[in-house]
Amino acid sequence: MLGYIAALLPLCVLVWIPLSNVIFGTPQKQKPSDHQNVLFNSSFIATDEPLSCPPHNYNTFILSQEPLIIYIENFLTAEESAHLISIRTRSEDKWAASTVTSGTETSIQKDIRFSEVALVDRDEVVRCIEHRSRAFQGWRPDLHIERLRTQRYGLGGHYKHHYDWSGGSREADRVSTFMVYVDADCEGGGTEFPRMKMPNVLKGRWCDFLECEKNGPDGDDDGGGGKGDDFGITFKPIKGNAVFWENLGADGRGYEQTFHAGLPVLRGQKVGLNIWSWGPARRT
Repeated sequence: MLGYIAALLPLCVLVWIPLSNVIFGTPQKQKPSDHQNVLFNSSFIATDEPLSCPPHNYNTFILSQEPLIIYIENFLTAEESAHLISIRTRSEDKWAASTVTSGTETSIQKDIRFSEVALVDRDEVVRCIEHRSRAFQGWRPDLHIERLRTQRYGLGGHYKHHYDWSGGSREADRVSTFMVYVDADCEGGGTEFPRMKMPNVLKGRWCDFLECEKNGPDGDDDGGGGKGDDFGITFKPIKGNAVFWENLGADGRGYEQTFHAGLPVLRGQKVGLNIWSWGPARRT
């Protein structure tokens, strides 16, 4: 019996399978899900192309573990900041007024968001910054970043309190954010998180990166958070540094603590670089 079955196997492989493909057609590959279509849209970067990026060192300071918020000192080199500024200067016509999206409507509302935005051309320097942001997050295969954008804030430029996550899809969302300070020759213009707890500023270097002047020696001030004596933090805009935070928890819910704002620029100009990562709304 076993010998009979063994004799039929070559006949099945060599005759029946090719014949059935002719009669019934070849099996179709499964189409990607809507989630995959979202991630592999041309607006996203999901390439592991080989690059010869120079070694780069930065310092990290964990402000919070839940949600994860990390301050990164020297995320950009001085040369990279200068390069990003120069390519934007050469392409002045690419700047456009920043918009606000509500549902399906997109509009310019300067009382909410007053700045200019421009997509960054993907030369080798920019691609190395992209790779650095993906490496920082562990090269997650399900995570892809949007095309990088620079934001320019002149006098009075600001962005009122908002979330980067939308909660509008069960499949994918902005799972994380880098707010990178490309240029910060300004007063004001800090990044405020009114619902985050102020750390003990007597420990470590937090007053190098946070506005501590209005707080007591233990960081005691409501900071506008309205939730206690030690809520409300503002990161100083320091050239080359960045703030990284995760927008979603493991269950796909957006963190309320990531409510943040770009405070008004009181003097000079601020240029920021947005790096937004998209991925599954829920972690498996």
